[in-house]
Amino acid sequence: MNTKKLVTTALIIAIGVVSNSLFVIPIGLAKVAPMQHLLNVLTAVWLGSGYAVLQAFGVSVLRNLLGTGTVFAFPGSMLGAVCAGLFYARTQKIGYAALGEWIGTGILGSLVSTLLAQLIMGKTAALMLFLPSFAISSAVGAGVAYVIIREMEKRNVLARNRT
Repeated sequence: MNTKKLVTTALIIAIGVVSNSLFVIPIGLAKVAPMQHLLNVLTAVWLGSGYAVLQAFGVSVLRNLLGTGTVFAFPGSMLGAVCAGLFYARTQKIGYAALGEWIGTGILGSLVSTLLAQLIMGKTAALMLFLPSFAISSAVGAGVAYVIIREMEKRNVLARNRT
């Protein structure tokens, strides 16, 4: 593992732990917390899918330990990070990284969270409880990440810092 990438990942984890509690937007019944999705796409594009998953796992663990997250953060964020990283690695296009985040979190993460709620919590959770908030939140975060990364590319920020 690359030391520079690990340190960058640790900094992104710290940003994620703090920002996920600060930026929450209520939209109807859904709580949209787009920062994790933004960070997943950024990390996937900048550092790669392995570091994106490590970042998503680290943020989820710390948020759960601090009492600001739930067990549902794990499948949502980690599946989104994997898909964002794989889609970007395959295409080298930021739009596909954002789409991967949305598919991974918005669809797959909500499905796994539904199963997790049924298995661990013994609740018969309806998919419609998770799908809207996961899909909206990941779409907003991935969309903002797309805009930020495009601007970073215009200024060669990513090219200078990739190792």
